[in-house]
Amino acid sequence: MDGSSLVLLDGEEWQECFRSFKHSAFRLEVHQTYTMPAEAETVRSFLAGDRKPNGFNASWHQTIRDHTASGRTITRAKIVHRPLTPYGRYLFEWCIPGNVAAGENYQIVDLTNDSNPGLPDQDFWMFDETTVVHLNYRPDGTQINRELIQDPDLGKYLAWRDLALEGSVPFSAYRT
Repeated sequence: MDGSSLVLLDGEEWQECFRSFKHSAFRLEVHQTYTMPAEAETVRSFLAGDRKPNGFNASWHQTIRDHTASGRTITRAKIVHRPLTPYGRYLFEWCIPGNVAAGENYQIVDLTNDSNPGLPDQDFWMFDETTVVHLNYRPDGTQINRELIQDPDLGKYLAWRDLALEGSVPFSAYRT
């Protein structure tokens, strides 16, 4: 394939990334707000002070449990700046605790008092240390697309992963 070809992942092709990885999935999450249409109602409910719905994120939690049971890992490094945005509070209260309970290794990289240690401003998933997918967003947090990176410089992405994880603390320790 031509190195300049843009390969966008959506629907089944995107889901296949999560079904087919063999060992590890890593996400660097850099934005403080994500504006995802599928989350709009639950974010509104959270901000209105409603209770978290029963079964919230159950399908994702089952995916995490299935991967963990088969020896695969899902790790996320979330960059935060305090005070948390309203969306950040939603993640911390409603989303991340269930992900962690299901087996996701969720790490927090607090850059409130630090300049960026060399991490990119680009969200990405890296599967099996071989496949890189950029998650591209508008400034308001609306996702533009998911771009499969052709012939990625894996050393760069592995270094970013390692740098993020070296400067992180587990979510459960961060909250306390």
